[in-house]
Amino acid sequence: MNKILMVISLCATLFVTSCESKKEEKEEEVEYLVTSPLQKDTLVTKEYVAQIHAISHIELRALEKGYLQKIYVDEGQSVKQGQLMFQIMPMIYEAETQKAQAEANFAEIEYKNTKSLADSNVVSKNELALGKAKLDKAKAELGLAKAHLSFTQIRAPFNGIMDHFQGRLGSLVNEGDLLTTLSDNSKMWVYYNVPEAEYLDYKMQIIKDGALKVELQMANNKLFDYPGLVETIEADFNNETGNIAFRATFPNPKGLLRHGETGNILVKLPLKNALIIPQKATFEVLEKKYVYVLDKNNVIRSREITIEAELPNIFVVKSGLTKDDKILLEGLRQVKENEKIHSKFLKPDSVISNLNLYAE
Repeated sequence: MNKILMVISLCATLFVTSCESKKEEKEEEVEYLVTSPLQKDTLVTKEYVAQIHAISHIELRALEKGYLQKIYVDEGQSVKQGQLMFQIMPMIYEAETQKAQAEANFAEIEYKNTKSLADSNVVSKNELALGKAKLDKAKAELGLAKAHLSFTQIRAPFNGIMDHFQGRLGSLVNEGDLLTTLSDNSKMWVYYNVPEAEYLDYKMQIIKDGALKVELQMANNKLFDYPGLVETIEADFNNETGNIAFRATFPNPKGLLRHGETGNILVKLPLKNALIIPQKATFEVLEKKYVYVLDKNNVIRSREITIEAELPNIFVVKSGLTKDDKILLEGLRQVKENEKIHSKFLKPDSVISNLNLYAE
């Protein structure tokens, strides 16, 4: 009986050993796909958060104290340059203008009489000069009164769009009170901040091409119909952020853009001999990107890489790889550091062409 048990045990041991041997052999036969970075010229799109401003955006304030007698426009209305918008009750200023006009008329009559006498040598030239001074003073006071009267009419300084009213019909407004704001939306200034390193690239491109064209992605994620041009770069960098402000000008013939909107500026930047790899060939540890690189003995080791740009399904590598490196394409979670694997090499252009991307 004992001999039978020993034989059974031995057979079981041999069976288990045989299974494990076959399992190990099977595992060793797993073939992993590898590839290399694809080196080619391409375009990358940089994205920056942007603030949209009207080319002119001003506050309209009362220049005189009085009751708001009439409002000739409505909120959100388009107005033309010189169009009457608000009327402050002008009665006091009209009376002051009439008084100043009367005093100017009286001073002019006095001056004419004095001049007639001076021409006949009845009065001295000093008296004539004094009469002329009184006339000039009266005319100046008349001009001042007319200016105060004109200030009771608020007119549009340029073509634009009205904002909401700060004062209502019949309300008392004081000198300097805000009535509304007016925006000239014929062109829009779009501001965005650029890091120092990217500023140098863009500045070189501007010097080379003469202008930097950009696109605007609106808040609904749709592209604005018209491209913009970067016309202004601020003089100084922000020491706290390391950024510098760019200003792009966009035409706005349909009036779609409004002051205060937000969006994203899209800048296409050409890259020469860029190294492109599939995103699925990377993994992340503590917010750093890594790939598995195969050495000449087919041993894999992780290597940190720096990403220059991200496109759908692919990364453009800034540093950490060369075009001759072989990287693990699939099965990243099935392998371990310093593990020797069996691999099958796929040409990088074939790998990239089968991804859903837009690389030119």
